[in-house]
Amino acid sequence: MDSRSRPLVSVLTPVYNTEKYLAECIQSVLSQSYTHWEYIIVNNCSTDGTLDIAKTFAEKDPRIRIHNNKEFVDIMTNHNLSLRQISAESKYCKIVAADDWIFPDCITQMVDLAEANPTVGIVAAYSIRGEEIGNVGLSYPSTVVPGKDICRRSLLGGPYVFGSPTGLLYRSDLVRSVEAFYPNLSPHADTAACYAYLQRCDFGFVHQVLTYTRMNTEQTSERSRQLNYYIAEHLRYLVEYGPIYLDKVELEKRIRKHMVNYYNFLGRNVFQGRNKEFWEFHKNQLAERGYPLNRLALAKVVSLKILDALLNPKRTIQGLLERS
Repeated sequence: MDSRSRPLVSVLTPVYNTEKYLAECIQSVLSQSYTHWEYIIVNNCSTDGTLDIAKTFAEKDPRIRIHNNKEFVDIMTNHNLSLRQISAESKYCKIVAADDWIFPDCITQMVDLAEANPTVGIVAAYSIRGEEIGNVGLSYPSTVVPGKDICRRSLLGGPYVFGSPTGLLYRSDLVRSVEAFYPNLSPHADTAACYAYLQRCDFGFVHQVLTYTRMNTEQTSERSRQLNYYIAEHLRYLVEYGPIYLDKVELEKRIRKHMVNYYNFLGRNVFQGRNKEFWEFHKNQLAERGYPLNRLALAKVVSLKILDALLNPKRTIQGLLERS
């Protein structure tokens, strides 16, 4: 089949000082079995060799073009800027993070699933995340799930199959339907996008490993891990999207359970010597979601952990040694 008879796929890589891994990322796109794509690299005012690497590849392949931001923006704003660069002819679009890469059949497999199922707006697949396989939990051979169903199941505790931006393919009309596709500036805004848009389309899943996500290579990723953005973001998902996908009783139960987990997490970190940034972050996150920090609840958790340490000294010492 003539490649140009197949839908045009816009591949996008937002970059900022990513010279260490960018060539490997670009090469993975060039190695795709699917060839009818455009590749847009959006340079966010990089100060290292990132732009030179991108130019070297663009000079050799006319399908690659570079967009240079006039001023530096935060990471998710750059992702939204990237998605606005897609061509009018594009039917699907795919983010590939600069420190990630995709397997040769990635685009082919995802597009084939979407083409066979026009109601699907977002496609995912298994992904290697560091040294583990991610996005596991959707029963084989299920390949198409109603969007509302997968969001409901995710909010109720699983499976978590949305993954990272590199692991997803979007229908371009879905992206064009809004000014800013990622609905907030959180590093996990890609998950929020799934909850936002799967209200009106189905979710597709390819039961193959198609992408590789490098873990904790960017400063933003490391900061996200240190602060534990995810526990705060999951509260956001429950507050913002829970009323859409869950009934009142289910939502109240899930929030109660999550708040128990949240305060257990905070209680553990009382003993970790966390800095002011950590506590201000979680204090603000809780307040913004309508659940201001309850110091009494935190004190109870801390007291129970102290009591547990006194009653189980051997386990406490082992835990301290493991963290040292």
